[in-house]
Amino acid sequence: MKIVFATNNAHKLSEIRSILGESVEVLSLKEIGCDVDIPETGKTLEENALQKAQYVYDHYHIDCFADDTGLEVEALDGAPGIYSARYASMESDDQSISHDSEANMARLLRELGNNNNRRARFRTVIALIQKRDVCPCGCTSIKEIHQFEGIVEGEIIRERRGGEGFGYDPIFQPDGYDKTFAELGMDIKNHISHRARAVAKLAEFLKG
Repeated sequence: MKIVFATNNAHKLSEIRSILGESVEVLSLKEIGCDVDIPETGKTLEENALQKAQYVYDHYHIDCFADDTGLEVEALDGAPGIYSARYASMESDDQSISHDSEANMARLLRELGNNNNRRARFRTVIALIQKRDVCPCGCTSIKEIHQFEGIVEGEIIRERRGGEGFGYDPIFQPDGYDKTFAELGMDIKNHISHRARAVAKLAEFLKG
């Protein structure tokens, strides 16, 4: 089975391919010749994931899925949420720090300060769009849309730890562990992370 993952993020691709295994061939946007910066103008993770998948399906007519992930911090009323990847650039005129993990973590730690409520969760939403033949000859088809969610609860530690992973991994410690995502390593993270949980639901659906 071939399916497009609407991303060119090498970290995400590696993680997704590792979780799905050899039963599904996952193609990146680059591999289908898409070099457009697909807009994400939704107000929720669900809207953004569907918007990206819809773009690929409409323009390339191929089964695809897209994800959107947010870090939701309780003491910050759920921020940074959908703005997690560009959190630092939202308070700066320097747009070069958009998607800058170090800058994003620095802003988050600064805003939390000495607040003792460090509760947070990572949440991933995956939107899948597939073409389904309506009649045996394939002359008529419809699209099916499905969404899958994965959540991992944890807390924001006070300083960075670990050198693996990406994004906010060095400051997020999942419940039940005394190490951050960046310390646990990809093998463990790929079994317990928010994305792993959402992808597991996706994989179960695809294989079923």
